[in-house]
Amino acid sequence: MKQLNSLINKAKTSSFNLWVLNRVLWRAIPFNSPHRFEITRVTDEEVMIKMPYIRRNQNHIKGLHACGLATLCEYACGLQLMNVLGAANYRIIMKDLHMEYQFQGKSDVNVHFIFNNEDAEQVNNELKLSDAVFKTFELPVYDIQNNLICKARVNWQIKKWDKVKTKV
Repeated sequence: MKQLNSLINKAKTSSFNLWVLNRVLWRAIPFNSPHRFEITRVTDEEVMIKMPYIRRNQNHIKGLHACGLATLCEYACGLQLMNVLGAANYRIIMKDLHMEYQFQGKSDVNVHFIFNNEDAEQVNNELKLSDAVFKTFELPVYDIQNNLICKARVNWQIKKWDKVKTKV
């Protein structure tokens, strides 16, 4: 996990390392690999990820596949949470995901998610009072013509590793 945070930090200032980060994540998360999601920007404040309009991401009527769009949102949100909170410090598990589809995607789409140090401080304050917190984030997805394709509401359980119980 420390390697992931190191790679993300390098990608914030280097287009080459951003390219490397994308390739590493395609291999590390083989389920996402066929989608060819591309992190186009990652900072301490935000992440932007593109889902290309390629055959693998299309449904039977040549629109972007609903499950691919849901995966895109979960990926962007989880990546930025790990970027800001630190994957070595927190266990982050998706509790539920709700999608609202607005418009059929017929081109590349982008999801932009903002989560920064102020948000992380709020999570830390809540974790002082509880073993785990649940946070819901909304992520809109837009196509290249700026049409709203869908909105995701992703609910995460965030817990410090020392509070994780793996056995009953």
